[in-house]
Amino acid sequence: MPLPLAQYLFTVRELSEVKDCLDKGLLRKVPPSREKSLNSIRMAEEWLKEAERSISAGALNSSLLCSYLSMFHSARAILFRDGYREKSHYCIARYLEEAYAKKGLLEMKWIDLLDHYRDLRHASQYSTESFVTEEEAKSALDTAKELLERIKGLLETIG
Repeated sequence: MPLPLAQYLFTVRELSEVKDCLDKGLLRKVPPSREKSLNSIRMAEEWLKEAERSISAGALNSSLLCSYLSMFHSARAILFRDGYREKSHYCIARYLEEAYAKKGLLEMKWIDLLDHYRDLRHASQYSTESFVTEEEAKSALDTAKELLERIKGLLETIG
């Protein structure tokens, strides 16, 4: 039975996002690398420590940026494992959504959180005003910790 039109259009739109990322060179196929994947996890851990030091020092903007970079490197570990290299933070989330969330291997909440904190990081980094609250910085730190553990578990599961 064919898909209803609305579902078909949604599916085509979603699939074309990753395809567009590939077509535009924002995602590139590279040899899969367990070593780069593990290095990305180590970088995620380092950025997490930096986020903790920043929040302890009251540097809330810095803590948010570091927490996001931890999330970025956690997510990037999957791409390296699968043989992809990103040139766009947006495309990392789209890849995880298509290759993992839609297949039930990763909860969609992680893609939504990655998108949310990417947007906050962008606003924090490029805004002319400081706006990160302590609550937001702590929430970003907690999310980064949880995402790192979730990605480590996913990497163990998929090999």
